[in-house]
Amino acid sequence: MLSNIQGITDALEKALGGEELSFQDGLQLMKEENLFSLGVAADMIRKKTCGNLVTFTSSYYLNYTNVCAASCPLCAFYRKGDEEDAYTLTIEQIVTRAGIAVKQMGANELHIVGGFHPKLGLEYYERMMKEIKSRYPEVTIKALTPAEIFFIARLTKNSIKEVLIRLKDAGLDTLPGGGAEIFGTESRDKIVRGKCSGEEWLDTVRQAHELGLTSNSTMLFGHVEKIKDIVDHVLKIRDLQKKTNGFNTFIPLKFSLDNTELEQDGTITMESPSTYDLRIIAVSRLLLSNVLNNISIYWVALGKKLAQVALSYGGNDLVGTAFSEEIFKASGKGTVTSIEELINLIREVKKEPALRNSYFNIVKRFDS
Repeated sequence: MLSNIQGITDALEKALGGEELSFQDGLQLMKEENLFSLGVAADMIRKKTCGNLVTFTSSYYLNYTNVCAASCPLCAFYRKGDEEDAYTLTIEQIVTRAGIAVKQMGANELHIVGGFHPKLGLEYYERMMKEIKSRYPEVTIKALTPAEIFFIARLTKNSIKEVLIRLKDAGLDTLPGGGAEIFGTESRDKIVRGKCSGEEWLDTVRQAHELGLTSNSTMLFGHVEKIKDIVDHVLKIRDLQKKTNGFNTFIPLKFSLDNTELEQDGTITMESPSTYDLRIIAVSRLLLSNVLNNISIYWVALGKKLAQVALSYGGNDLVGTAFSEEIFKASGKGTVTSIEELINLIREVKKEPALRNSYFNIVKRFDS
């Protein structure tokens, strides 16, 4: 189909031929003039890899604190401990919310992330997970980004491995992929302040994978990055996946501008255009082909309509219901949906919806 289009680039030819793409190929794809051709190629690879199935999970987001020792210009969520709207949930409050998520909302996954709290010891996180698991053993605990794990290790003067082992013993099942942002140092330094480096993030994930913990992976785009940063980031994810096979999915996250320091100081004046967003998703699918099968579309950041379009640009997953999500909500994004709405969004674009677990195993298919 695509090979008949005039002017098809070498990189697209290689991608459709099943060849592994290089850094230079990635740059060529990011400059591809015909966005439609890029989308068609990514969609063909998606269909070959995933069929017509589009998945999601019933996930409850539990943000245990917004107090953060970091002060990243990209973030509208963090607060310092003395601010009026700073909060930290008690273990009892967390367990109560977990109960609401599981018993009332039907969540099969708890997505637990927060700020880098400078006074919470490792015991807080251990007790959190033990208490949740003792009451709701069937729910998957997807908790603490690699960036949080790195911070907790530094704060408590434990090794990353020791922190991971203790949390796994306490009930940690898998890790979310946040905190990766963008790995390229020049761009990262403009949007991150007080957070681990890209290499430290990758090393933390590597150690988690070696202990048998899977994780998600992310990339934040649409801020100050250059196209070389995009390609470099995705290829670093690909390289680690080839070594550990521990990533469940890759989630390209669109930067949300409202209420951030980057907006207030004029560094960024508008969010990235939809055409750029779709290009990132398509290129991610092509670069990760044959290595990481799942490309998740975070509808909270993109908006539901663009998320639907992205399902024809390489995406095969809508992440989840994101009940009670607070981080993107702080930057003005709508975060309300339901299982029924996600099913309908998928059906509207002629794809087959399916509920999955955190490891991308299908739990339930929904007949038309």
